[in-house]
Amino acid sequence: MIGDRKILFSGMQATGNLTLGNYLGALKNWVALSEEYECYYAVVDLHSITVRQDPAELRKRARALLTLYIAAGIDPEKSILYYQSHVSGHAELAWILNCFTYMGELNRMTQFKDKAAKHQDNINAGLFTYPVLMAADILLYQADVVPVGVDQMQHLELTRNLAERFNAVYGDVFTVPEAYIGKVGAKIMSLQDPSKKMSKSDENPNASIYLMDDPDTIRRKCKRAVTDSEGEIRYRDEQPGLKNLIDIYSACTGKGPDEVVNAFAGRGYGEFKEAVGDAVVAVLQPLQERFRELEKDKAAIDAVIRNNAERANATAIKTLRKVQKKVGFPERVRG
Repeated sequence: MIGDRKILFSGMQATGNLTLGNYLGALKNWVALSEEYECYYAVVDLHSITVRQDPAELRKRARALLTLYIAAGIDPEKSILYYQSHVSGHAELAWILNCFTYMGELNRMTQFKDKAAKHQDNINAGLFTYPVLMAADILLYQADVVPVGVDQMQHLELTRNLAERFNAVYGDVFTVPEAYIGKVGAKIMSLQDPSKKMSKSDENPNASIYLMDDPDTIRRKCKRAVTDSEGEIRYRDEQPGLKNLIDIYSACTGKGPDEVVNAFAGRGYGEFKEAVGDAVVAVLQPLQERFRELEKDKAAIDAVIRNNAERANATAIKTLRKVQKKVGFPERVRG
């Protein structure tokens, strides 16, 4: 905790293109959270290389992602926006925590099993120990809270276990983080398969709306969204495609699902899909314009990258030196 403000950590991978789901479910919330918490928002590029990446593309996407953080409304003066790879403490603490993590704990991680099934030609040790690096990300900044989805709760539980295990041996070293429970961002599903989340990695180009999609593309994807043959606008689980479109419209306009249903009562799916497309365009166009402005100012983004890395390092090094001393590493000799 810094002053009266609790510390919050979160991050996104620099792979794929951010979707409307990433924005409405997380990034939009980050902006609000930065008013309440001392926030560290990382571009988690160390995590990205558990899957083979094109180096030039990874660098390009990492910069675009950090720029999108700012374009979405996060102030780099108030919050710390940085590349994970620019703070060596992440990797250094991860190694120490590896030595406090049991193989059985990692064997139980469902995300490892899922990712290993998808990348059978590259089931590497980094993929296996990924949750330990995630724990290091969080504990390095003594985070009080971490916003996590259901799919990440298992990783946060491991983080808490490692913090408590280390503290039991060496005293009060790590803050034991809590899951952030507050205003939950909209859970946006695939436009083509509403049984699964909208994803950066979906092979169907019509399944996801990307943050930098142009207005015509956005409207076309909304028109092609899967619905049903019932023909009546209702908000219920039995109509998952329509329910997803209502969630999107609600998140973009601030209107509740019931209000949306009432507003479009007796109107057809085609008309509603047009309205959804217009609402998404209205939300994304200002973000896109701001992104393009920022992208042109290379010096300003470079300054954010440099200054925020220094700020992140200043905090990280305090935790890392304390941990290194506790486990018995020799102290550095100052000249």
